[in-house]
Amino acid sequence: MDERTQDFVGAFQAFLDEVVAQHREHARPDDGQALAPALREHLGADPRGIAVVTEEAPAYRFVDLDVALTEIQERDPHARLLGIGGGEQRNHHSLSELLEMAARFHHFPIGAVDYASVATGPHSTREAVSFGLRLFTYAQAPVAVLQRAAAPRYGTAAARMEILSPASGIAAALIAEVHRQMVLRSVLRGQVLTLGGSGFEPGVGGVTFHQRPTLTSEDIVLPAGLLDRLHRHVTGVARHRDRLRAAGQHLKRGLLLYGPPGTGKTHTVRYLLGTLPELTVVLLSGPSIQFVSDAARMARALQPALVVLEDCDLVAENRDLSPGAQPLLFEVLEALDGLADDADVAFLLTTNRVDVLEPALAQRPGRVDLAVEVPLPDRNARRLLLDRYARGIAFTPAALDQVAAGTEGITASFIKELVRRAVLIAAEAGRDATDQDLTQAAQEMLDEAQHITRSLLGSPRPVPKD
Repeated sequence: MDERTQDFVGAFQAFLDEVVAQHREHARPDDGQALAPALREHLGADPRGIAVVTEEAPAYRFVDLDVALTEIQERDPHARLLGIGGGEQRNHHSLSELLEMAARFHHFPIGAVDYASVATGPHSTREAVSFGLRLFTYAQAPVAVLQRAAAPRYGTAAARMEILSPASGIAAALIAEVHRQMVLRSVLRGQVLTLGGSGFEPGVGGVTFHQRPTLTSEDIVLPAGLLDRLHRHVTGVARHRDRLRAAGQHLKRGLLLYGPPGTGKTHTVRYLLGTLPELTVVLLSGPSIQFVSDAARMARALQPALVVLEDCDLVAENRDLSPGAQPLLFEVLEALDGLADDADVAFLLTTNRVDVLEPALAQRPGRVDLAVEVPLPDRNARRLLLDRYARGIAFTPAALDQVAAGTEGITASFIKELVRRAVLIAAEAGRDATDQDLTQAAQEMLDEAQHITRSLLGSPRPVPKD
């Protein structure tokens, strides 16, 4: 190699060294600390030589994961919480890949911790770590945990933690501890909630919290003794669980409320929820019934619990009435059968069409062991319903008696609409409601021309007289 060539090679090498140095300078975080050295210092070993143990949690349990890890981390007064820079690219890489790229190319320096505001109740939220590295000591061993929220747009449907520790068995012990704390400290415990789907793939995407209803017994108009039977079956079992277990009796139970539409089944369920504040309640109706397996698992973990399946005839119709497989029905049956006998979990099902309900669901003990009819209100019940819905309106007792006597075969929802319509008639006339408005509303709704409206409100069409 001649002198000119050597000069060129030397100059070019100097140029490359300068480019690399500038790249490293720009990639270095403001505090001068890169990811790999920080982990090496904490763990006492090269993190790239330590196996990463990954554990996932359903997206709807992400906040519980954050609560559990925070509680464990805070036991160490010297614990640290770090962020990882690098923008959106870090979401495409595992912790092992992040460490390798950080060490070789100085990518993904220490940065700010990412947080997400997550609901913990109907009116409360928590700032949970959505992407952050927890450094702490667990069981006298150094541990690093990368905590991530679910990121469906990056192909990650579940929340997860990626654990590094040079000590054998620590990762497994930590995972077990996290699971225990997720159950003990779950924000879902004692809540009323529904499960929602994911917009990216099948499965539960999140939960919605609901205010627990505050109905009283005065708000419920049902045949005498019905509420007592329901309370005994739901709360009595929970209250006497120890005696039942000692006697070898099972705790799981199934209840079925049936009757025509509009008779008050959902209203009754709402009343029960308000009187059982210690129960975790999962409400499933319409499309959310597809999550019955997830609801059963949640109820088992957070017992005492109640799973409510409204209008279960939509998925549990008698298999003889329609050909082909019904996988959703099988999920319902498996959820009922899959609970251990000592699980303090109740399934409460409602239906408008008990006549077509799947016999395997309705008639087998251990699936549904108490079936209660919520019938059309009799005359006394209709009078009580009028009192309730007309509370504060100047209708006379005589007018209410007359309407109660002349509305045989109607439902509670029909009476509610009747009172509303009477008030509307008076409002259009620019005055307060009177007995005449109540009578007019009753005549309109009972008129044969309104049979479609009566049907929509749950009242059967009367048979024409000869």
